[in-house]
Amino acid sequence: MAPLGLEDQVIVVTGGNRGIGAAIVNLLLELGSKVAYTYRSHDENSLMGTMAIPADVTDETAMQAVVEQVEDKLGPIYGIVANAGITKDNFFPKLTTANWDEVIDTNLKGVYNTLKPVIPRMYERRSGSVVCITSISGERGNLGQTNYAASKAGTIGLTKSLALEAARYGVRANAVSPGFIETDMLKPIPDKVKQRILSEIPLSRFGKPEDVAWAVAFLLSPVASSYVTGTVVRVNGAHHT
Repeated sequence: MAPLGLEDQVIVVTGGNRGIGAAIVNLLLELGSKVAYTYRSHDENSLMGTMAIPADVTDETAMQAVVEQVEDKLGPIYGIVANAGITKDNFFPKLTTANWDEVIDTNLKGVYNTLKPVIPRMYERRSGSVVCITSISGERGNLGQTNYAASKAGTIGLTKSLALEAARYGVRANAVSPGFIETDMLKPIPDKVKQRILSEIPLSRFGKPEDVAWAVAFLLSPVASSYVTGTVVRVNGAHHT
């Protein structure tokens, strides 16, 4: 496996115990990184092999504590992957204020809470790479996902603006925008709808979590992507270009 310069680098992944997050954690471990991840809930077998920290990204104080705990036990944080996210789908007239607030608080404010305590430390060290997980929904919209799409579009704007601010400190910020990936979020979609979606994807398949994980590893790498910042890498099989 070609080195990406991630060996022994300390990387934090939010929502790292399942789906795309778990794939990211596992790949980074294979690449030799020291990986810590946060989770809100887990099954008995999901917390093996790395530093797992129970924390909710909507809790600003908890996320500050995560950074302190990781740096105390593993060392200075080089990379952070803002991955934690939820969906509360419904068509707009039926979307409740609670559903709107919960998605925005987790998917957008949660990114702020995740990055806020670590960015000043990266600036001081003049080193670091931030990767935010967004979505095809945040770029092209999606039926029944006005709240989710808004949160992910907001994350793209946050990432691009942060990249402009952080560049002078040698810190990079990028986003990965997955299309339809084979995770728990895909399971509730009716088969007829899945077939329609597949017909719109030129590669004629749904993505795998590992497809997204490799894009994240590339953007974290100080070797492979040292001149890449402020960009959105689409992992969607040309569903949206």
